Amino acid sequence: MRIMKNDRNLKEILRRIDGKGYKAYKEIQGGYRFPRYLLWIDHVQGDPFAAPSRIRVRIDRKTSGFPSNATSEKIRTIATCDYLIRTFHQNCHKYAKGNRGTGKSGVITIDAPVQQVLERSAMVLNSEFVEARFFMGLPGHGRGISGPDAEAMFFEELPCIVNDSLFMKHLSKQAFYHHIETVEDTDFLRKALQNHHLIGFVGDNALLPRASGIDPRPLANGQAVRFKAPEGLRTTVYLPNRGPVTGMGIAKGVTLIVGGGYHGKSTLLNALEMGIYNHIPGDGRELVVTLPNAVKIRAADGRNVEQTDISPFINNLPYGKDTKAFSTQNASGSTSQAANIIEAVEVGAGVLLLDEDTSATNFMIRDIRMQQLVAKDQEPITPFIDKVAQLYRDKGVSTILVMGGSGDYFNVADHVIRMSDYQPLDVTALARKIAAAGKERRRPEGGTHFGKTRDRCPLALSFDPFRINRRQKITATRLREILFGETVVDMWDVEQLVDISQTRAIGYAIQYATRFMNGNRTMKEILALLIEELEKNGLDMLPPYTTGDLARFREIELAAAINRMRTLKIRQIN
Repeated sequence: MRIMKNDRNLKEILRRIDGKGYKAYKEIQGGYRFPRYLLWIDHVQGDPFAAPSRIRVRIDRKTSGFPSNATSEKIRTIATCDYLIRTFHQNCHKYAKGNRGTGKSGVITIDAPVQQVLERSAMVLNSEFVEARFFMGLPGHGRGISGPDAEAMFFEELPCIVNDSLFMKHLSKQAFYHHIETVEDTDFLRKALQNHHLIGFVGDNALLPRASGIDPRPLANGQAVRFKAPEGLRTTVYLPNRGPVTGMGIAKGVTLIVGGGYHGKSTLLNALEMGIYNHIPGDGRELVVTLPNAVKIRAADGRNVEQTDISPFINNLPYGKDTKAFSTQNASGSTSQAANIIEAVEVGAGVLLLDEDTSATNFMIRDIRMQQLVAKDQEPITPFIDKVAQLYRDKGVSTILVMGGSGDYFNVADHVIRMSDYQPLDVTALARKIAAAGKERRRPEGGTHFGKTRDRCPLALSFDPFRINRRQKITATRLREILFGETVVDMWDVEQLVDISQTRAIGYAIQYATRFMNGNRTMKEILALLIEELEKNGLDMLPPYTTGDLARFREIELAAAINRMRTLKIRQIN
């Protein structure tokens, strides 16, 4: 076993290599014993402009002072780690001076948190220790090492960050437990949906609007209307910490969200699509939840589709193109939306979330006049309106749909919510009355059943993580884009990803999943095996090294990434 050095050894090395070429920093790689913690320098960057160096700090659990009830349940452990990451991140800004030379010199940072609470690799808290995994930009001027600056970072700035972040006695006990209990309540509320026969819940007084389309923080208080549940849909749920909470329950089946433009339809849908996550206190959406297998569906022109049976929606294409094993590297709006639905159902989606604004018009509706002009035998698309009720009846998959342009959907809806000035009204009875009074009705074109869906087996030979130079390359280049070897995986339409650390973890998970691909296991079976191992071993099992920039993802997003790989090969069964 390698003997751990002490903090004096690190100081001596930094003084000795001062002024040398930047690559001499490699000498500090390894472990060091500081008075109150252990420090590991796992990876040293190659130059000041490269990705910052990977660092870990570990403190004995008993010394840290974190109480046992902070980790008594998995969700409390996740919430506690999230709180510590946020505190560490704040203290990095407080104590790290930065600008200590060229490139990233002087940077001390941890995986930046978002509005949602995610399980991350950046913080580990177990019965033995608490460990923070973060990044430091080792200082240099040009290509030379700045020893005094590095010494200040390791011996002045970092000890302050650690002291104020990883010891219970230096944290606000009230804020600490409020954070944990808020997350625990949200998680409990989501799990309670099934017992109440609901697919979604929006708590009274929720603040749904966001600061902007690119800023996920809540709109400043006073500028937005607080949510209030309509009488017909009011539901009360008892939470372990907050007690009874009342809000709007969304029942299983087909739910329409209607209303005029700019009255809050899409804002409500966006809150529900983010309801798969727990939110931080003060976000405004702490009591907005959906079932964990709710999936946002949209058209995605140009995406790759491989051996997907889209025949429930699209059939009899010109030139005899097979839609029971449909493949294309440039899907249209309608074929991509059909594939998105089928692939989501294939891996266990229980709720579909759609907005007409991001859907293919010809996929959603064919009105009576178009039916009169273009006969069904000349139209290969069976519109969603004729399949949505069957999807629930035959597959148990509910739908929440924002619809402002077609009242024909009143005929297939189980519930209709009208948004007016950001407030919901239950107008189900009125919508049914309007539907019943219609003299002209379009003819249903979807038959009597949704149709058979076929399992698909991804083949391991589809996935090559190596570049031309035979070096492995798996990285997230953007929030919804992965570079996997030479293959760019474009997931621009996968809207429920919220953090690039999730995307990064998905990249590694694709490679890890290949060990389960034997040509006979279905996509769903492969994902189940991977998630089972992930539950047991955590995010650390995915990459070949320890890193603090991974976050937990759903199998649904992993499947979406695999399905969008242009190298994907599939064996379709049944």
